[in-house]
Amino acid sequence: MSDNSITSRLYPTRIDIPAQARVQIVVLLNQTLAATSDLKTQAKQAHWNVKGTDFYQLHLLFDELAGELEEYTDMVAERVTALGGYAFGTARAAASNSILPEYPLDILDGKDHVTALSDRYALYAKHLREAIDKTDDLGDLDTADLYTEISRAIDKRLWFLEAHLQVAEIKGENGKAGATKTQKIPAGVK
Repeated sequence: MSDNSITSRLYPTRIDIPAQARVQIVVLLNQTLAATSDLKTQAKQAHWNVKGTDFYQLHLLFDELAGELEEYTDMVAERVTALGGYAFGTARAAASNSILPEYPLDILDGKDHVTALSDRYALYAKHLREAIDKTDDLGDLDTADLYTEISRAIDKRLWFLEAHLQVAEIKGENGKAGATKTQKIPAGVK
C-alpha cells in the first residue's frame, strides 16, 4: 500500500488477536484484496473479448470466474475490517497493489485468454498458499481458514482452465494421440 500510516492504522476492536499481528495480517489481506479485484477484472476482460470456436463456453466460464472472484473480494475485505483494519478496495488501489501482471489487452483467441488467465490464476494460487502459512504463523487460524477456502476453489478453477490447454500439450505434432508429454514425478515422491 502506498501510505504506511493508513495501512498500519487499526480502529478499536475487542478481537483477541494482538494488534502487532493484526497489522501484518491486514496488510497481507489488502494485498490479496488488490490481487483478487485485479484478477476479477482480468477475467471480465477475457469474458468481453474472447473469440473463436469455443467462444460460448469460454464466455460463460470467464463470467463465472469473475463472479466467484467478486465473492472473494467481499470475504477478504470483510475480514480486514473484522480485524480492525481499513479495506482498500478501489480500482486504483487494486491496480497499484496487485501482485499480478497486467492482462494483455490485444488478445482475442480463446486459447490465448485461457493461457493468460491460467498464468495469473497460478500466481494468485501461490500467493494464497503463502498467505495460509503467514496467517497461521501469526496465530490467526480464521484468516488462514479463509485463505484455505479460497485456495481450494482457485486450484479447482486453475484445473478447469488448464484442461483447455493440456490436450494440445499431450498430443503429438499431427494432432493425434501419440507420444505424450507428461510431467515426470521424481523418484520417491508419491
